[in-house]
Amino acid sequence: MFLDTFRHIIANNGYEVLASGILAAFTAQIIKFIVFTVKSRRINFKIFTTTGGMPSTHSAGVMGMSTLVGILEGYDSIIFAVSLGFSLVIMYDAAGLRRAAGKTAACVNKIMEEIYNHDLKAVGGKLKELLGHTPLEVYVGAAYGILFAYAFHLYVLG
Repeated sequence: MFLDTFRHIIANNGYEVLASGILAAFTAQIIKFIVFTVKSRRINFKIFTTTGGMPSTHSAGVMGMSTLVGILEGYDSIIFAVSLGFSLVIMYDAAGLRRAAGKTAACVNKIMEEIYNHDLKAVGGKLKELLGHTPLEVYVGAAYGILFAYAFHLYVLG
């Protein structure tokens, strides 16, 4: 019953593409939480709201959308080319610019610890260091988004 209602709401109106991307990103974030919990042997619910880590949620979301656009409109369509281009920019940014910003934040944090004798609260707190992704995290996120879109199309949209 729920699945039929869900299909009726999102099918054949463009929202299926958006739903695929959002659900791929959401489930990738759950996977990221599980991976973190297993690796660190502790539970940290802040993982649900952070960037960085395995797999890349951004990559999963944008590739989930792009893949579903390809399935619905054809892989030779202009809209798929635009969507894929958008996805590649997002993934490049995740592994390039945001990762570099995270490394810079780590260096600034070390400098500020030395200057302020480990009292980073005196300057407003520690900068967030985990901003971007390694190339592997981006590739795994992208692969997950592609697989998710195919499964979403097959099982949810029928």
